This record gives sequence, C-alpha cells and structure tokens, in this order.
Amino acid sequence: MPIAAIQADKPRRRCTQPARRQRPTTGPLLHPPHPKNKSRMKRLALVTLAATLLAPQLARSQAADIPSGAPPTVAGTPDQRGRALIDQMIAALGGDLWLNRASIETEGHGSVFFHNEPDPYIIEFQQTERLPGSGQPWAQRVGFLTPRGMIMPGKKIDVVQIWKDGHGYEVTYKGATDLPKDQVDEFYLRRAHSIEEVVRNWINAPGVMIVAEGTSMVGRRLADKVTVLTANNDAVTLELDVNSHLPMRRTFQWRNPQFKDFDEYVEEYDDYQTIQNLPTAITVTSYKNGDMVGQRYLTKIIYNVPADPSLFDPAAVLKKK
Repeated sequence: MPIAAIQADKPRRRCTQPARRQRPTTGPLLHPPHPKNKSRMKRLALVTLAATLLAPQLARSQAADIPSGAPPTVAGTPDQRGRALIDQMIAALGGDLWLNRASIETEGHGSVFFHNEPDPYIIEFQQTERLPGSGQPWAQRVGFLTPRGMIMPGKKIDVVQIWKDGHGYEVTYKGATDLPKDQVDEFYLRRAHSIEEVVRNWINAPGVMIVAEGTSMVGRRLADKVTVLTANNDAVTLELDVNSHLPMRRTFQWRNPQFKDFDEYVEEYDDYQTIQNLPTAITVTSYKNGDMVGQRYLTKIIYNVPADPSLFDPAAVLKKK
C-alpha cells in the first residue's frame, strides 16, 4: 500500500492538555507596584538626574587638576619677559662659570657648502680661542690638518688662521699674509653678533630693548623667541629651548654694502654635551640668506687651559717641511 494511504488511515491524536490561561495585566507592568517601591523609584530617578547634571562639572574639575605639559610662561611686560629669558639662558649655559671662561680648545671637522651642496673635502681643524675671562683681549687661532703623505703616516698643520685686534692673518711656513677684507669684515660681523658679545656688551647698554616674541619652532622643537635690539637698530634674535633654555638658533641681519639690501645670517646649535660642567653644542650649522654655508662637528673640547701668547702671534711662522 502506498505510504500516503497508510498515513491517511492512521487515527489522529487529539491534544487533551488544556490551553494556558494568560494572566490579565494592569498596564505596562504585570503586577501593580507596591507603594514603597514607588518612593524608591522616585528617589532613584532623582539621584540619577543629579549625577547626570554634576558629571560635566566633576569632569572639568578633574581635568583642571591634571598638570599641564606646556612650559610655564614668564609673567610681566614683553621687556621683562625678554630679560627673564636671557637670564634663564645664561643660567642654563653655566652662569658665572660660563661668563668667566678663560679659553676653549677644540678639535673637530666640518665642511663648506655652496648652494646647499657640501664641498667634497672634509676640513679637520684644531682651534684655540682666548676669551675675555682670561684678562687678555680676545683672539683665535685655527690650524687646518692635512695628511703627511704615504711615507709618513699621520697629519700635520700646514695652514693657520689667526684672528686678533680686528685683523685676520693666514700663516704658512712662508710667513703671514692678510686675509681678504670682505672675509675679515664678515668674520668680525659674526663675532660682534655672537651670544658672547650679546651677553657681555649688548643687554646692559643704554637704550637697549629685550623683547619676548612668543614661541617658534626650531626643527621639531618648541623654542622661546627673544630679540635684543640696540639703540642704533642693530638686533640679534635668539631662540631658546623651552625646557632647557639653551640657545638653539641665532639670527641677525646686516645691509649688504654692494647691493644695499639685507643679508641674513643664521647659526643653529644642536647635540649639547656637558663638558667640565658647561653645556656645549657639539654640532653647529650656519646659513646665509636661507642657504646652508657650513657645518662643523666638535670631537674634543677643553676649557680654561692657559693659552701661550705666541699662539696668536702672526710672526711666529710654521716650521718648514
């Protein structure tokens, strides 16, 4: 017999279980609330409302308690803030220890740039600088090292530049000659606008203004910007690290004697290392009118070594090979 016919002949089972009764409801709740529950719910609603209203005020008060990561600002007028920044810079550089340095002996290497392209030859030098802290006039001697040759290894100094009393000399075993006037003038122009000169001779001169100009960026670091302006409108702008207060950039301008427009010189200081308790910039990069013109790296630094006066005497010629 076909399966469909068998299924059709089976008696169907009746459902004898009674259907469930649905409990009547009184509104949205299954059970009417007890009077005590009503008061509890009312109190809970009030507490929730109060917490919601007070949450923004509590969040603001907690955020105000978190210390800010921004550097503290110096109060006062722009001139007062500027002088405070200069004082912070002097203290960061070493205070009286920095001001009373007698000499600096350095060794290093560097390169000259033209149109932002470096000269293929690396310059190695040894430099001795006599500072006013020695009680004698400022002077500088720079010796340039060259290889001795294939037979005798090592390096020797064949050429020396001596800077003193507003003159520049080049000294070899043949004797001393004056350096070109434009080169000498620009060297002493940079010297007159150095951080050393600004601190020693500018900031306490009559009619000087020291103005804080807010913050700037040097590379990716935040800096406090301060300009020292003399009575004859000569100016140097210093940009100081907001945390360490050490100088990161120095900028000044002067009128070009030939074209009568303004040239700009910038010097940046990086990679400070503490030498004899004095923070010292190991890397110094120079720019002129936006183009990199030189960079030097110091590999050895010694402070306060007595300098023999003969080192700065152009008549003391180098020994012949």
